[in-house]
Amino acid sequence: MALFAGVISAFVDNVATVLMIAPVALEICKKLNTNPVPFIIAVAVSSNLQGAATLVGDTTAIMLGSALDMSFTDFFWYKGRPSIFFAVELGAVISAIILAFLFRREKAAIPKAETRTKVTDYVPSILLLGTIVLLIIASFIENKPDITNGLICCVLLVIGLVYNLIKKKAISALIAPLKEIDFQTIGLLLGLFVIIGGVSEQGVIDAAANLLAKTGGGSVFLVYTVIVWASVLISAFIDNIPYVATMIPVIGGMATALGVDPTVLYFGLLSGATLGGNCTPIGASANITGIGILRREGYTVKNSDFFKIGIPFTLAAIVPAYIYLWLMYGG
Repeated sequence: MALFAGVISAFVDNVATVLMIAPVALEICKKLNTNPVPFIIAVAVSSNLQGAATLVGDTTAIMLGSALDMSFTDFFWYKGRPSIFFAVELGAVISAIILAFLFRREKAAIPKAETRTKVTDYVPSILLLGTIVLLIIASFIENKPDITNGLICCVLLVIGLVYNLIKKKAISALIAPLKEIDFQTIGLLLGLFVIIGGVSEQGVIDAAANLLAKTGGGSVFLVYTVIVWASVLISAFIDNIPYVATMIPVIGGMATALGVDPTVLYFGLLSGATLGGNCTPIGASANITGIGILRREGYTVKNSDFFKIGIPFTLAAIVPAYIYLWLMYGG
């Protein structure tokens, strides 16, 4: 289930992935009369891991792709070398081995269901797949408007709302989905981008970049190391979206000050920030979502329960990615 969640999360938002996979894992655990807490945690951290694998896997990947004007295929092959996708998958293989070891005693057989759930409406799935395909196609269009990705998502949202209204023939079909939008996060990002634009115009970003470059003593490897592991630590306690949004222009200025190709620094930022959220229950929205599902079902989730899986999983994923990215782009 964790591996399956990871595959889906490479193309679908991490929270949406947990909302789809966690209930299935929860139902299996109920049939086996086993504690679902570690299983749901495994699904959540696996979803976070794969968010950096492709351009459409996570908000942070989209932000970095936009900043570097990367296409969908650039996440697989960039500047003549295997790209960040393979760094993420290398970490996924090692972390999967860790999960297999942690769950080695769970060997009970899974009983087959007498009846299968019937799918009654394929439109939501079609809209979701359509969003992914259109975002991928848009990544290949040069000189497109900055709002292209947003327009794609909003247009398909409107199509979904109209379809829901026609199907249910009630105004609640429009209001209920709109209430589910996370306006708090949208407002946070809106304010954050305004602030970043302001401090950038005043030269604060450049000053911070020069300071970090001097702190690294001119060593690209040292700066890369600091970026990766500082990102892991910081993202363990704050959401990685505002952090990545803040650091993208800083790293650009830092690379200019050092006179180096910023690729390895950008990829180090993305991998560290994406995986760092797996260290703690509050480090990523997917973790909070998974824990919320468990609590609604009456299960208690202790910090120690999360740390037992999250910390070894994070280390197993980030260490090989850290080495791989430096060997590919740091030399």
